[in-house]
Amino acid sequence: MPNKTALSFLAHPDDAEFLCGGTLIRLRELGWSVHIASATAGDCGTMEQDRWQISAVRTAEAKRAAEMIGATYHCLDEPDIFVVYDKPTLRKAVELFRAVAPSLVFTHAHRDYQMDHEVVSQLARAASFGYGAPNAVDTPRNPQSVIPHLYYCDPIEGIDPLGNPVTPTTFVDISAQREKKSAMLACHASQREWLRAHHGMDEYLESMARLGATRGRQAGVLAAEGFVQHRGHAYPHTDLLAELFSALNG
Repeated sequence: MPNKTALSFLAHPDDAEFLCGGTLIRLRELGWSVHIASATAGDCGTMEQDRWQISAVRTAEAKRAAEMIGATYHCLDEPDIFVVYDKPTLRKAVELFRAVAPSLVFTHAHRDYQMDHEVVSQLARAASFGYGAPNAVDTPRNPQSVIPHLYYCDPIEGIDPLGNPVTPTTFVDISAQREKKSAMLACHASQREWLRAHHGMDEYLESMARLGATRGRQAGVLAAEGFVQHRGHAYPHTDLLAELFSALNG
């Protein structure tokens, strides 16, 4: 392992805490450097504030959540619900990867309920493959740049957009990290009222815990996070999460 640096690159400021927060906590416990990045500042996540007000609130919440585990927060400042796969956005993603030089990356499932999630998944896949190429961008290349282990987080509720269940390739036991993961998600206080108003959902923390418990039952533990590993050409085929945490393969 040339570089013990992990990057969670997801769409919105609370996605990391919801989908892979327990695993990020475990990585920090092993001494890894952890970076949490969102493509957007979540500027549509409100019924009351303007985009600038809510962006300031949500990025401050994300920074506090990251600081709880000694992680670093980044934001690409793309517009919420308008994330697209184009040259300027991909360049931002490559610059992020260039600055962090991760050897382990988490991103959204390639099929998910929200299109921002799916586009960010594409951006993460492209940037993870190309960020180490010297001519990709002008930012100097970190000599430790590698094609990283790439994992897709669970889609929300563990189902694809057509309601079909997604089967993880890897489970990570987060039983001992449940309280800290919940505390990280609770930093995103602005989202409780938003989700209740827009989704009719007043169970922000409970829905996160429910998915963790479901994956835990499947893995034979109290709580788990599920991932699907990208094993395409040139990507590592070894299951790094299983090696690090004695995770159960799906």
